[in-house]
Amino acid sequence: QVQLVESGGGLVQPGGSLRLSCVASGFSLRLWPIGWFRQAPGKEREGVACISNDVGSTWYTDAVKGRFTISGDNDKNTVYLQMNNVKSDDSAIYYCARATGYSDLAGCYSSDFWGQGTQVTVSS
Repeated sequence: QVQLVESGGGLVQPGGSLRLSCVASGFSLRLWPIGWFRQAPGKEREGVACISNDVGSTWYTDAVKGRFTISGDNDKNTVYLQMNNVKSDDSAIYYCARATGYSDLAGCYSSDFWGQGTQVTVSS
């Protein structure tokens, strides 16, 4: 049974840091790309970062480049999103998802399984 469970969200001040975790079960991260997505109130869901272990690549949306880092621990079957120098615009529910494809231009696409999400609020 495929399952993705996010954790690590919370309240953080602007300029602060947060690390999100996505624990996967029922499949191996070595074989599937994993993406982090976010959705803020009144906005569409957007891709934030993607990691593809089988091709050894990562992708980031422009808004987070240089601030966020996606990484994976294959032994723990876990993907992380390190968020540094966070801004108020980063406030959203963050989801991880298993993707069926990866591209250098768009990151993860055609996600088939999603986690329940974790809330990130950036506020002073």
